[in-house]
Amino acid sequence: MRIAFTSTTGERIDEHFGRADHFYVWEIGPGAARFLERVSAITSADDEEDRIAARASALAGCAIVYTAQIGGPAAAKLVSRRIHPMRTSGEVAVAEVVERLQEVLRGRPPPWLRKAMAPAGAGAAAETPADEAKDD
Repeated sequence: MRIAFTSTTGERIDEHFGRADHFYVWEIGPGAARFLERVSAITSADDEEDRIAARASALAGCAIVYTAQIGGPAAAKLVSRRIHPMRTSGEVAVAEVVERLQEVLRGRPPPWLRKAMAPAGAGAAAETPADEAKDD
């Protein structure tokens, strides 16, 4: 699953979504994680809504974006594009978040995360993984 982080250096989540110059995109799964690319978040749009839309478009294909802060309109725009915004409590190391997310993925992810992990159009099948049926 593709995950983006707002960061000045790629090491710590330390940027506001609307002020970040770049998004650092990772591919994260239960057993492996790797940095994929640094995506520019700079836009020449004058209108705030256009800037938010451009940033959301830059994150196409990401399931989650971790950020230090995000405004309501930006969060709503991301959610409308099936990108789940996650605000951190203060500055946090990207590596720490990656490790914690992998631990959750190895266990039983909560429903919102299972939904975020599902490819677009997967529908209800993503809500009930085969593993869960075996446990009943």
